[in-house]
Amino acid sequence: MDQLSREQMLAYSSGWVASVLNFLPGVGTGYIYQRRWLPYFITLGAVSAWFAIGIILQGDKEPSQTEQLIGIAGLFFISIITVVEANLAFKKAVKISNIKQEEQKKSPSKKGWFK
Repeated sequence: MDQLSREQMLAYSSGWVASVLNFLPGVGTGYIYQRRWLPYFITLGAVSAWFAIGIILQGDKEPSQTEQLIGIAGLFFISIITVVEANLAFKKAVKISNIKQEEQKKSPSKKGWFK
């Protein structure tokens, strides 16, 4: 069986599914779907750091409504960035995959007994 390259595997995935999975949970699950582990762990670290900063700044007091909105807006911002990045990576992988397929079609394959 032929080993798929990283670009081919990413190009065979669906771009809109990865975007939706990155947006709805907001923790980069679209990266798991695309099998891109480094961006997933970076996103997970960013979300964890956002929560940790919120907890540290909150202290012992109850968060106000504006502080809650700031927290939600930060998670929304992280989600939007991951959606855009996953979609751009998908489009780039499709372009690279198409270029490689065109190169394979153009290269003549030798036929015969001795290759």
